[in-house]
Amino acid sequence: MGAERERTEGFGHVENGWGQASPWYLWGPYLSERQWGTVREDYSADGEAWTYLPHDRARSQAYRWGEDGLAGFSDIEQRLCLGLALWNGRDPILKERAYGLTGSEANHGEDVKEYWWYLDALPSHAWNRYRYHYPQGAFPYEQLRVENGRRTKFDPEYELLDTGVFDDDRYWIVEVHYAKADPTDLLMTIEVTNAGPAADVVHVLPTLWFRNTWSWELEAPAPVLEATGSRSVTVPHPFLGDLELVAGPGPDGADPTLLFCDNETNTARLYGADAGPRFPKDGINDHVVAGAATVNPERRGSKCAAWYRIDVEPGETVELRLRLRPAEVAPEPVVAVGTVGTDFELVRAARRAEADEFYAELTPPAASPDEAAVMRQAFAGMLWSKQLYHYDVARWLDGDPNEPLPPGSRRSGRNSRWRTFKAFDIMSMPDKWEYPWFAAWDLAFHCVTLAHVDPAFAKSQLLLICREWFQHPNGALPAYEWDFGDVNPPVQAWAALEVFAIDGGRDIEFLSRVFDKLLVNFTWWVNLEDADGSNLFEGGFLGLDNIGPIDRSHLPDGWVLEQSDATGWMATYALSMGTIALILRRAGQRPADDLVLKFLEHFAAIRDAIDSQGLWDDTDGLFYDRLATPDGQRVPIRTRTMVGIIPMLAAGVVDEHMLDRVEAAGKYFTEFLEREGLRDREKLVKLGLLRGGPDQRQLLLSVVSADKLERIFRPLFDPAEFLSPYGLRALSAYHREHPYELDVQGVRATIDYEPAESTTDMFGGNSNWRGPVWFPLNYLVVEALDRYHRFFGDDYAVDYPTGSGHRMSLGAVARDLQDRLILIFLRDADGRRPCFGWVDRLQDDPAWRDNLLFNEYFHGDNGAGLGASHQTGWTGVVADLIRRRHGATESIGTVLRRMRDEGVRS
Repeated sequence: MGAERERTEGFGHVENGWGQASPWYLWGPYLSERQWGTVREDYSADGEAWTYLPHDRARSQAYRWGEDGLAGFSDIEQRLCLGLALWNGRDPILKERAYGLTGSEANHGEDVKEYWWYLDALPSHAWNRYRYHYPQGAFPYEQLRVENGRRTKFDPEYELLDTGVFDDDRYWIVEVHYAKADPTDLLMTIEVTNAGPAADVVHVLPTLWFRNTWSWELEAPAPVLEATGSRSVTVPHPFLGDLELVAGPGPDGADPTLLFCDNETNTARLYGADAGPRFPKDGINDHVVAGAATVNPERRGSKCAAWYRIDVEPGETVELRLRLRPAEVAPEPVVAVGTVGTDFELVRAARRAEADEFYAELTPPAASPDEAAVMRQAFAGMLWSKQLYHYDVARWLDGDPNEPLPPGSRRSGRNSRWRTFKAFDIMSMPDKWEYPWFAAWDLAFHCVTLAHVDPAFAKSQLLLICREWFQHPNGALPAYEWDFGDVNPPVQAWAALEVFAIDGGRDIEFLSRVFDKLLVNFTWWVNLEDADGSNLFEGGFLGLDNIGPIDRSHLPDGWVLEQSDATGWMATYALSMGTIALILRRAGQRPADDLVLKFLEHFAAIRDAIDSQGLWDDTDGLFYDRLATPDGQRVPIRTRTMVGIIPMLAAGVVDEHMLDRVEAAGKYFTEFLEREGLRDREKLVKLGLLRGGPDQRQLLLSVVSADKLERIFRPLFDPAEFLSPYGLRALSAYHREHPYELDVQGVRATIDYEPAESTTDMFGGNSNWRGPVWFPLNYLVVEALDRYHRFFGDDYAVDYPTGSGHRMSLGAVARDLQDRLILIFLRDADGRRPCFGWVDRLQDDPAWRDNLLFNEYFHGDNGAGLGASHQTGWTGVVADLIRRRHGATESIGTVLRRMRDEGVRS
């Protein structure tokens, strides 16, 4: 672990070269799995990004803003890319990228139809391991498209396994391992296993190419890769100097065939043009599959592949080796032996051993081997999901020199008000196939997980989202590429505190930097997301997609939705910002009493508003959104969802010394204390709301008062409502038998409990918050319960599960919910993992059952994985939960107490 920690000392902005990043970050998995379907690659008039650049065009069209590829690696600016292409001899095209369906083609939103796994990774990417299962028979592209298009929302998805293409184990197991000898010396190993019953031939084409930058810039030269022998290629890298790619011999000792074309659009195929590049982007594909004369006989171009044709016996594994490193002077035979021989083996073994050591130290001693494996793959998925995010909005809106002008609709369409956004940064992505763009609140959860393995990178991500080339001049944070102007839950301050605590609670400079930028964002929220100044906030869908019966972001003119979740998020935001200010004060970083008071004042105003303006329903024990109509009517939307739980998350403590300072100011917070009957200290002690030893007493601050807290716990912990065997449902199962119907002045809508995929088209895609278990809100509830328990201790117990008569402390409840979430991935007594659902091959086959997918959400009744299949982003917090389960991580409360006990400036 020590060697890896030394490599990952820092991570800088990529704007000029690789900035201040450790040189070990120079190469990594910075490609998307799917570049088509992004907004920035969409040059259509209608803005239908998912359909603009379909899979059939991807092999022929040069991308504008980034690259994709199987098992892809690139340098930190994605100038040079290395990936994998395969051909089983039966497909109509090479397998160069994962195949899937867009929302308009499938019955349950965007869905990848492939099987690959991120099995291992180090933060520095000195060791990365990837696995892919490739059918030996023809890939059923059309069958998948037609059958999924035929099925309705009430039918299950038609998956690749359902087609029978893996029957009789007729498939290839392909593993790609990357290891680094040093920051600029990259070793690539490809292991291919014939899982089938008969010998077969597979074509393996490791591919190296330059991202096309020359087509978009005036007089920019196109770099040239050139063969210098039968197995080596010279690579003039723009900022790493001259490199060479050396391909080892095949398993039979034969050299691969080096093929070259250019990473330029095949205009003849796509547009019927008479002229175009002789050897276009798909030239290697057409040559291998159809024997076309579309590769450069002079063996030079901006894209090349080493073509291996391998005959593999059943059960046999063969290995290929390639090395990309600074160019050597020695002639090729000497280079080849030293490059892919004994030295290659030693480097690979050393890096794999370092990975084992790294994760052995991260794994709590009490964790089971299965927990350790889940944790390691979750971290690996997080680390593999980095990507260069390149998007200059002004350039995208205006167009490139010598290129057709973008459609006029773009001027007033998506992201048109974000001309200052100009990203060229390595970012953590939710899912590099499904969502190859950042999402602001997803990223906050990513950082909590990443902080365990690479705190420098985690902190860089939270700072990046607030930097001037991301944050709008008005203070808004960009939500996600699909529409920067949408509003995500403001969880960045909370995440900054978590990352600070996980990293040991010492990096005050980080907290200070992120605090300053979030001050601007907090002010934006107060100014623009509280329409009437009532301290009840709006914000629209807030990342929860179709959790309600109506589209919360698109209401009739003049209507306003006062949202329980937005208001709860803002209360949490205020407490988190106040906590950061308190830490900065205690650390002597700045005098911050005024700032602490500012956020206590905001919190008090929000608490008053949510108490006095009708969002609470005492009968149901939940908060409800309220719909305000133009004629002044206010109608509660009585859907039992996580929207009604989110205010409970806003909980914190204020110490008695700060209470004295606040009361001396005599402002709004003091009046709030008076109204709530919280000025009498001795009474508070008797009520259990002021606790602690001499000079260490603290007052609990919560949006939800103690009496309401117990009311919320009843439906939340009820198996007939929110509590499932695998965590908390997003929507209560009460609505299974009691659908909710809304009918207000002609606005009619309904919602019922849907434990699996959604049957509504409201938001399209994978957007079902109507019953499945989602990790982000479960994680926040678990953390909130821990916070309440740290204050109340074992004195406070609840009926858990509701109706059981079994009383448990909130700490014990939090641990049980934590366990339920972790159990989604662990083998049960029958050896089956709930996340694999009913798919027997995933449950039972030794070649499949230990390769984990981290889905976007999980079936509300049986825990089966649903939605995007590589959403390691926020589902990856299961790694954090495993470490917390075994006491390997400190909470921010513990860090605060330590700072106080150490006497750090009070």
